[in-house]
This record gives sequence, C-alpha cells and structure tokens, in this order.
Amino acid sequence: MVGLQGFESRRIAGDGAEIDVAVAGSGPAVLLLHGYPETKLMWRHVAPKLAERFTVVAPDLRGYGASDKPASTADHAPYAKRAMAADMAAVMTALGQNRFAVVGHDRGARVAHRLARDYRERVTKLSVLDICPTLDMFERTDMAFATAYYHWFFLIQPFDYPERMIGADPGYYLNRKMRLAANADAFPDDVVAEYVRHFSNPETVHATCEDYRAAASIDLEHDRADRDRKLSIPIQALWGAKGVVGGSYDVLAIWREYTTGTVSGAALPCGHFLPEEAPADTLAHLLPFLQE
Repeated sequence: MVGLQGFESRRIAGDGAEIDVAVAGSGPAVLLLHGYPETKLMWRHVAPKLAERFTVVAPDLRGYGASDKPASTADHAPYAKRAMAADMAAVMTALGQNRFAVVGHDRGARVAHRLARDYRERVTKLSVLDICPTLDMFERTDMAFATAYYHWFFLIQPFDYPERMIGADPGYYLNRKMRLAANADAFPDDVVAEYVRHFSNPETVHATCEDYRAAASIDLEHDRADRDRKLSIPIQALWGAKGVVGGSYDVLAIWREYTTGTVSGAALPCGHFLPEEAPADTLAHLLPFLQE
C-alpha cells in the first residue's frame, strides 16, 4: 500500500473525532492539510522533504481517509471548518506542538484558514494552495466558476442525492476527477486506487458531502461574523497557472484583505493539484516561506 515514506502512523483524539495522523522529522512544526477528494497521501512527494527540516504532521481530516466520520446534524456543524480546525488544534496539542505553521490545499486550506482565525496565538504562518477564501468565492460566483467548480453545487444538494450518485460508481467518479488534472501523470494507478479505496466507503462519501454543505451554510455564517478581524501573520498563496483560481481572482489582492501581515505567492506551472502535479515547484516556494 502506498503511503508517506518514513512517517510514523498514529491515531490521535481530535475534538470529537479520532484522527489518523502521519508524523516525521524534527524542528519547528508544520501541519499539512489535504484537499478533496484525497487524503494525507497527497503530500507523498512534499512531506518527506519537509521532514528533513521540520516536524511534519500530516493528518486525514475528519470525514476523510482513515479518520473518524462522525454523524452530522441538520446544520452540518460537525463538518464546519471550525469543527475540523478544532480537531487539528487538539492533534497538535497532543503532539506537544503549541505553535506551528499550517500548509493547506483545497479543503485543507479552508480548514487551515479557519484554524488560523480561531487559534491566532498558535498559528505562526499560513500557506494556502489554490484557493481564495470561501466567502469571496461564493460571493463572486459566475457562470464560468460554476461550470468549472460544478462539484461545489452538486455536493451541497440535500442528502442523499449526491451520495447515491457518487456511490453508484466511486471509482469512475474519482478517476475522472484525477484524470482531469493538468498533469494526469501525477496520479499513478496505485495512488488513485488508494483514493478510490477510501471513497468506496459510503461514510466517506456522506462525510465529504457534509464538508461542502457546511461550506455553503454554517461556514459562511462564521466567515461573515469575523471577516473584519484580520489576521496578523504572513500568508503565502500559491495556485496553478493552468487551474481556475488564478484566472478567476486576483489571488494576492484578496488575501491581503485578510491579514495585516505580508502576503506573497505565485502561480505554479500546473493545474489544481499543486503538491502532486508540481512537487518540486511547490517545495521551492514552501521551504523559504516556512524558514523565514
């Protein structure tokens, strides 16, 4: 089975969910948060290199991979980014890491943003990969965005419509999503098979739909409530030059609205899946940012 080379696997209690975590390295702590529809395996090219200089913690988010998939509620609160961020804060506490940097891709970047907002005294810097803040992306939605990010609006449909559609053939769904990357070679068969293995669990399909339902409801309430409470930490924003985010938004300008700290970043020569499509370029930007 493919995995993160050189990492120790652990099960750690989060804030209402047990989290499957991979840990390696020593030095300042860096928390890596994966995106949809993946697991911590997405960091397989990046995490071992970071572990040469940092204590690297790579969990599966609640609802994903080998982590718990708690029952949801009518308001989707168990899958709010606030709940998912609380898991990560608990994991880092259990590992003795009071202060740490966070790097997140896709959904993990949304959890990372909420983690930085809710645990301001603990997150030292934030790197977000191929996203703008959720609130901005919903508020600026147009036909081009809705077409490219159709899954945002598909997955938020009421239970159990998307669950049944995906569950009918999760292998087809996952393979199509991965093969549509700008660099399809970034997803070898054994890696896709591992993602499909987890997505063949109906609980995973439901939990990940709840992640998106929360993003379109309770997460927006939380984001609006503290939109004007700027962070004070450095933010790095990286995006794929062949993806949607950079072509649809002024990424750096938007992130500058969220912090009084510095905002830096660049487009990388890839599509949406930066750490898998362009791991060397991703590392070339992450390392100096994390070491500053």
